[in-house]
Amino acid sequence: MYHDHGMEGMASTSQSTNGTSGMHHHKMMMMHMTFFWGINAEILFSRWPGRRGAGMYALALGFVFVLAFLVEWLSHCRLIKPGSSNNVMAGVVQTLLHATRVGLAYLVMLAVMSFNGGVFLVAVAGHTLGFLLFGSRVFKKNTETLFDGNASDLPPMSC
Repeated sequence: MYHDHGMEGMASTSQSTNGTSGMHHHKMMMMHMTFFWGINAEILFSRWPGRRGAGMYALALGFVFVLAFLVEWLSHCRLIKPGSSNNVMAGVVQTLLHATRVGLAYLVMLAVMSFNGGVFLVAVAGHTLGFLLFGSRVFKKNTETLFDGNASDLPPMSC
């Protein structure tokens, strides 16, 4: 059996809400379940970028890249000064940063679930550049405090 895995819809019938039988044609979007290449994709939002061309697809890829980059920045930022006198306020800020990071990470995950090869590559590239700039030893001045004495090459996922 041949299955068309394009983004074209299929016609369906339904009954109207007043009980009369009527023919209504709705386009049902087919979701890709394997990686595909192309600019006709839906990423995060219905019909976005859709079939609006290469410019909108590039904008969508840039958006996913920035989201992944921000996840890495939030994972390695030091916005709360050590020894802060107000632990409650520091805890609230830390919790809000954590919620923001998790929300952005879920958005990146949902974008990758579009199964578009370009989206996958820019998500990985965003995480990679973010880690290079904020988490790796390349731009660190003091390597003793990088990982707090852990033998792991990766820092913990916390702000």
